[in-house]
Amino acid sequence: MDRTTTRSRRWLGSTLALAVGSGLVLVGGAGTAQAADVNVAKNAGFESGTANWTCSAGSGTAVSSPVRTGARALKATPGGQDHAKCTQVVAVKPNSTYTLSAWVQGGYAYLGASGTGTTDVSTWTPDSSSWKQLTTTFTTGASTTSVTVYTHGWYGQAAYHVDDVSVFGPDGGGGTDPDPVVPATPADLAAGSVTSSSVALNWNAVSGATGYKVYRNGTLDRSVSGTSATVTGLAANTTYQFQVSATNAAGESAKSATVSARTSEVTTPGPGPAVPKHALTGYWQNFNNGATVQKLRDVQAQYDIIAVSFADSTATPGQIVFNLDPAVGYASVADFKADIAAKKAAGKSVIISVGGEKGNVTVNSDASATTFADSAYALMQEYGFNGVDIDLEHGINSTYLTKALRRLSAKAGSSMVLTMAPQTIDMQNTGTEYFKTALAVKDILTVVNMQYYNSGSMLGCDGKVYSQGSVDFLTALACIQLQGGLDASQVGLGVPASTRGAGSGYVDPSIVKNALDCLTRGTGCGTFKPAQTWPNLRGAMTWSTNWDATAGNAWSNAVGPHVHNLP
Repeated sequence: MDRTTTRSRRWLGSTLALAVGSGLVLVGGAGTAQAADVNVAKNAGFESGTANWTCSAGSGTAVSSPVRTGARALKATPGGQDHAKCTQVVAVKPNSTYTLSAWVQGGYAYLGASGTGTTDVSTWTPDSSSWKQLTTTFTTGASTTSVTVYTHGWYGQAAYHVDDVSVFGPDGGGGTDPDPVVPATPADLAAGSVTSSSVALNWNAVSGATGYKVYRNGTLDRSVSGTSATVTGLAANTTYQFQVSATNAAGESAKSATVSARTSEVTTPGPGPAVPKHALTGYWQNFNNGATVQKLRDVQAQYDIIAVSFADSTATPGQIVFNLDPAVGYASVADFKADIAAKKAAGKSVIISVGGEKGNVTVNSDASATTFADSAYALMQEYGFNGVDIDLEHGINSTYLTKALRRLSAKAGSSMVLTMAPQTIDMQNTGTEYFKTALAVKDILTVVNMQYYNSGSMLGCDGKVYSQGSVDFLTALACIQLQGGLDASQVGLGVPASTRGAGSGYVDPSIVKNALDCLTRGTGCGTFKPAQTWPNLRGAMTWSTNWDATAGNAWSNAVGPHVHNLP
């Protein structure tokens, strides 16, 4: 978000400081400060993304909603043992006092300064559904010329947002961000791929722009932060006129030249094959990360559900698109679609996965829920996917994600396959957002394949702690879901296909088979043995079919037949 855009007007704590022609700053009648006082933080409103900021474990990103001012704000998402700390080193003067403030929203949010040379400071607030200002002050030491300011969230809490950071005091030599000027008009607006309900647009970047506005038939359709957008919710077989303008804190440019595009006629994905009673799920990688590169036609026959990984998010909250990676080796998108159709004809379910480690799709309002459902259904129509997988690893809102999935189900029909792949911490109890979502859509849910990896030790349903990678770990955590209200047919065990498939948590296929037997037959258990069995347990999942192929298909060859021969 944008810092205050007029040099002469700034917030100091909770008091407005107004610079006047005399060169002094009047502060609520409490005294004066020198005109040299500035906001020494750079990119304080995150209008330049996360430039000048460093966020732990890649936890921070600039988003276009929610924002307090300008076009962007910081969103940082705690995960596992990381509390999403974002820092910036600012230049300060020794023996000087600074007012540190920021506006925050969302989960637990902390604001502080370290390395002050005197007393380090911090302040915090619990969850906030609206923007709230945090403020504190610090004094630098006699030889202090730089201070680290930071924000962070808290373990297991929702993502937090930050905007309009201010470190207000004497200029330490680093200066402050310059005031922006109105950007130039975007050039080379072009229409790309179209579906029956959407048109993809792209244009050249404009220097100094922090965002862009997309106009449809002369009316503002959406605001985005990047140089592309997919306009959705369009009528089939209809011509539309599009323009785009560039924006920043100083204002909006003139609109670009108009480009026309016509949507395609309506197609339908048709019903997919029924998912077997006991099913094997595998994620297929739409990228090359060193694992065996596969086309969908190469995916091993043991897999009943193939999750195409991953859909891409856009600057529009809730919107997803799919971009086939050239690294996979398809000659055309049509060739990829033909592979999907062939897999479905062979009795396999091919679904689009949303999220992953780097995916970040925001569904936190009625509008974004509608956008998610509509764009997901558009992908089902365009490619023939017969369902979706929810693999959001950066926090979810159960209320609005439930609305999105129900809207999607209403559009796609009862044959839609819906799977989820939460992390272990997301399913520790029925009060987590993931568990609440799973229970809220239980009547349309196919399976939850919890990720039993990259988590470390966790609590089982008996209240004891179990080490990752053991039969007890798999069975005692599955037990939480089974006792928490999910049907046995909606529970699967998700593990890496090889030691290279995840940072930790790989187990030999024999361990997976023992855990499946323990849960369905009461045999093969470790020290934990459930009080009952669940013969209808759905099966198992792996990341990924590519890593499985890299390891000579050892995982699917061992676990697949075992799953298919469960009671």
